[in-house]
Amino acid sequence: MRSADATTSIAVALLLWAAAASLHAQAVDPPATATAFPSDYTGKDIYELACSTCHGLDGRGSPRSVVGFDLDLPDFTDCTFATPEPLGDWFAVIHEGGPVRGLDRHMPAFGDALSAADIEAVIQHLWTFCDNPAWPRGDLNLPRSFFVEKAFPENEAIFTTAFTTSGEKTVGSEIIYEKRLGVRNQFELAVPVDVLQNADAGWSRGLGDVAIAFKRTLYASFDSGRILSVAGELVLPTGKESAGFGHGFTIFEPSAIFGQILPRGMFVQAQAGIEVPSDHSRGNNETFWRTAFGGTLAQDRGFGRAWSPMLEVVAARQTDGEAEWDVVPQLQVTLSKLQHVMVAGGVRIPINEREDRHPQVLTYLLWDWFDGSFFDFWK
Repeated sequence: MRSADATTSIAVALLLWAAAASLHAQAVDPPATATAFPSDYTGKDIYELACSTCHGLDGRGSPRSVVGFDLDLPDFTDCTFATPEPLGDWFAVIHEGGPVRGLDRHMPAFGDALSAADIEAVIQHLWTFCDNPAWPRGDLNLPRSFFVEKAFPENEAIFTTAFTTSGEKTVGSEIIYEKRLGVRNQFELAVPVDVLQNADAGWSRGLGDVAIAFKRTLYASFDSGRILSVAGELVLPTGKESAGFGHGFTIFEPSAIFGQILPRGMFVQAQAGIEVPSDHSRGNNETFWRTAFGGTLAQDRGFGRAWSPMLEVVAARQTDGEAEWDVVPQLQVTLSKLQHVMVAGGVRIPINEREDRHPQVLTYLLWDWFDGSFFDFWK
């Protein structure tokens, strides 16, 4: 018979998915608009006529003496600025104006003057100002799941929590800092702080095993919607093993990470790797494979808050042991208008080996700090 804890977890998971699915009726395409330009005009032609007065023919931004207002305009030739945002965000700002993403009101709305095809052509031209095609496009920066790492090199800060719903209670928290290095590399630092319930000593809290990681994107194609990266993580024995806060030895974890954009806003991500302990007398090798499948829906004709329901399948197997399988239904929601702050919730549900493994409730708060202050772009 299914346990009450598992039934509750599944019910919560289904509610998360139902909440996201109910938004489907709100996520419609922007209204069609008759173009104000001849059909043979290219994105470059439209940009030069409609955009270059403020943004300059070279994409670097016109001086304040020309635009007539006191505002630093973006430099489209700066690849660190021009490549991280997906096409949908560029489209929203051009169609609806700057305020739709919490940006300055001096960016006007062109939705009544340009068709969707015109706007996409202008965006494609904007992208040419970054003359280094090695930079992965922001469309490949797929929503973050709880266990599958993203293949996209990112600048993010994440605060995660996980707590069990039965048995000896545990609450795990982790602060993750990610920094992009150059075109295709990323450095990551993860600092865990855990709280454990012990039958004899009550509750205890302590630092877990700190991890440092490096990621390198090997392949990224906007046209195919595909990205592939490799990563290496080093887990250091900083936690107190005797108190249950660490392994007591170093772990090296190489892995490969893959992402693929699918039709109709869907996507799939996967990661596979192995954990190798420094002391095989105290720990075993563990292989793991993880897959996340999901999609993104947006309110307000596709310009508003984004909802991304996902389902992860997570598996791990130690040497000479049985594979442990879990499913993790979850939902990510953007909060700020710029969509640089978001939250997620989910439930990790064991499928097998459930005698000593219990469901976990998972949450995270994510801040894309490169886009701006946590408190900016909310209105």
